[in-house]
Formats: sequence, structure tokens, C-alpha cells
Amino acid sequence: MEAVKRWRSDWRYPTTLLCTYGFFSTVKPLEPFLIPYMTGPDKNLTTQQVNNQIFPVWTYSYLSVLVLVFLLTDWLRYKPVVVFQCVMLFITSSLLLWTKSVPAMQATQFFYGVVTASEVAYFSYIYSVVDLKRYRKATSYSRSAQLLGYTVGSVLGQLLVSFSLMSYNSIMVFTLVLIAIALLASILLPMPDQSMFFHRRHTGQNNSAEEDRTVDATEHTSSSMVSLEEMRDEKVEKGGEAKKEEAKGVGEKEPKAEDTAETVGAESCSKVLLRLWRDFCHCYSSRQLLYWSLWWAMATCGYNQTINYVQVLWEHVQPSQNFSIYNGGVEAVSNLFGAATAYGIGFTEVRWEQWGELALGGFSGLGAAALFLMSFVSNIWVCYTGYVIFKSLYMLLITIAMYQIAADLSLDRYALVFGMNTFGALVLQTIITSVVVDSGGLGLAIIPQFIVYASYFSVIAVVFSLRGLFTIWRVQRSKTETTPPDKNESPGVDEDRF
Repeated sequence: MEAVKRWRSDWRYPTTLLCTYGFFSTVKPLEPFLIPYMTGPDKNLTTQQVNNQIFPVWTYSYLSVLVLVFLLTDWLRYKPVVVFQCVMLFITSSLLLWTKSVPAMQATQFFYGVVTASEVAYFSYIYSVVDLKRYRKATSYSRSAQLLGYTVGSVLGQLLVSFSLMSYNSIMVFTLVLIAIALLASILLPMPDQSMFFHRRHTGQNNSAEEDRTVDATEHTSSSMVSLEEMRDEKVEKGGEAKKEEAKGVGEKEPKAEDTAETVGAESCSKVLLRLWRDFCHCYSSRQLLYWSLWWAMATCGYNQTINYVQVLWEHVQPSQNFSIYNGGVEAVSNLFGAATAYGIGFTEVRWEQWGELALGGFSGLGAAALFLMSFVSNIWVCYTGYVIFKSLYMLLITIAMYQIAADLSLDRYALVFGMNTFGALVLQTIITSVVVDSGGLGLAIIPQFIVYASYFSVIAVVFSLRGLFTIWRVQRSKTETTPPDKNESPGVDEDRF
């Protein structure tokens, strides 16, 4: 019994449960075959209905609930939102299994938008229940569990479909069992005592702006890069000891019991919103951070549109069921290549503050070329290859962008900037969806849609290539103008750096 108590009080207990939840909630064997399932005999929907009427609902619902879920996650202290996310995922899968009409499928997409918006709770929970010195390990484990879940789901789906081991409906039932395991893990998670904004409580200590920095590591790194997580956590660990000494100094003053935590209510909510607004204005006053954030929002918008509708393109290019069975393998390969490129960027020695914008433009151009190739070459293998290249390039570039933004931010501003960039991407995505995809707008077919997406990335490539060339020219001119007689004097620097 004593051993059980020790285990439950150790940091490994919540981390293990969170990793279990992250793994089982992301193993989705049917996801690579969602279009064949919905347009096949099980649902009898048309590709046009799926493309122009059903899928756009996900974008609208995601945007509509994102800000509310972000604030509720912190106010409720993470765990309730993690459980809620799993319940919504179970409802989504159940509707997908047992309903067939277009309105029911639209409801499925609405609930899935809520699931996606609730991911903020998963990424934030661990920082409220483990010690500062354990951040790096806990982050690595929880992130790896999700990536492993996505990959295992794709490979498992490939095997089940390729060898006809299960029908699509049976795979959905199996998915519900996996989600039930995830739900059990989420219920067993211990309830945190504090959160980032509304519950900044420390026993025997007053709240201060400096203390916030030890719990504010990241909240919305969406997406997704292990290399950035490691970089950030190294930064947290290096500053951890100094911040603990600060906390001790604050704690020497004996506070009253009612001063040890902020009261949650209208006043604390207004203080939180005011602090967020001031931080927002301060962060985006940097032109350099603004440019990188602009690329983040624009590219993430195009990336989300591409991965949301790529299965429709594959089905259009090669409607034969003999080819749709390779979707799972392609998703698994693209995930592995994306993770490899994102991880490898941490070992490259490049002055990204000088060359980064040109890299954003150049590689965005390659991504646009891959999309144009997928649009105009009616060959499924070309489409598969183009998709892997496009996804790998995005993972590479978003890692660079996240690194450059994070390098000049204090820890308590990570969540705000990353969250605002994601929100900006969703706003752009909603505009494109309503105009290009939705049947209430242009309602374009899938090939014209991908031509629009490829052209969109071409515009990004041109804008950031020109900006990158200007940055390089300015840095070189600054070096020339400031070269002193003494060779040991440092060269000029980019005056836009935050």
C-alpha cells in the first residue's frame, strides 16, 4: 500500500497516464481510409457532399470554439477538458459508425472540431503536475506517445484493410474500444492544483509575474515538433534554479491564507484578459516576430486545407479500391519523414535570423510545386510522392519558424504567441473554406481546389523570398558600412531582432 502511495505521488504516475491517453486517443486505423468509407457502400455519400458540405463544418466549429476552450481549459485546470475531449471523440466516432445522412456527418465534423480545439488541455496538463526539472522528460514522453499513436494507427489500418482482416465498420468498433481505454486513463489523471492564468497558486507564496514564468512553458505548440520541445525545455531547465531562488525570496514574507491564491471570478478574469492583451501588443511590436508569425499562420492554413482534402484528391485520381488501401502506408511514411526532417533541423548550423526568411520562401515554393504536380498529373503514385514531400517540407519549416519565434520570447509568452498564430491560421482557413470549398460559396471541385492551394503557396513563396533577399542585402550592407579598422569588432546585426 505504501508503494502505491509513493507511485501515485511520483511524477511518473500522471505522465504515464497522460501518455496512455495520448497514445490510445490517436490510434485511428480508419482515418487514412475515411473517404473510401464515407463514399462506399457503408455510407453511400457522394464525393461532392463530403467535399463541399461535410468537411467545411470542421473548420467552422474549430474556429468558433477555440478561444472559449482555451480559456476554459485554464479555468477548469486541464483535467476536465481532457476528459471532455475524450467524450467528444467517442461521440464523433459513434456518429460516424451509426449514422449515414449528411446532417449527421456534419454533426460529426462539429464534434471533431471541438476535439481538435481541446488538444490544448493535453499539451498543458503535464506542466501543472510535474516539477520544473522534469519538464523535458515529461514533454518528450507525452509528445512521443501521440506521434507513436498516429503512426501505429496508420500502419494498423493499412494491415487490416490490405489483408481484409476487418470491414470498415468493424474497424470503427475497434476504434471505439481504444477510445474507451483512453477515457479510463483520462478519468484516472490526478487533478492539478494550479494553472497558468486563473489558478496561479503556490503554497506559502505570493503570486508574482516572475513566478508565472516557471509554469508558462508552452501550451499550443501544435502541432507538433519534438526538436522545439527539447530546445524549450533546455531553456526552462537552465533558468529553473535561479527562479526557485526567487520564489524562496518571495516566500520569506508570511502571507495570509487568503493571499496564497487569486480568487477566481470576474476580477481575476479581467486581470487575465488585460495581461494577455498587454503581452500581445508587446510581442507583436517586433517586426521580425510579426513576419515569422505571418508565415506560420498563412502556411498552417494551407497545410490544414491540404491534409483535410487530400484523400478526396486521391479518390478522384484513382477511384479503384485497389489503390485506396495504400493510404495508410502513405500517411505512416509522411509522418516518419516529417518527424525526421523536424528533428534533423536541430543539428543544422545556419544563421536562421539571416537566411530563415529566404528558406521559408524557397521551400514554400517547392511545396507549391509538389501541389501543382499533384493537381495536374493524374497518377496516384505521383500524388502520394507529392504529399510526402509537401508534408515533410511543412514540418521542416514550421520547426524553423517555431524556433525563431521562441528564441526571443520569455517563457510566459510562448502560449500566447503560438495560440494567436494558430487562431490566425484558422481565420484564414475559414475564409478559404467558405469561399473556395463550401457549397454556399464557389463549391469548387477537388482539382481546382488544389490549384488554388498550390497558387496560395506560390504567393507565400514569392513574398517571403523577396523579404529574405531584402534581409540578406540589408545585413550585408550593414556589415560593409560598419566594418571598423579593428578586425576584432563584431559585425552588424539585424536591427529587427526582438
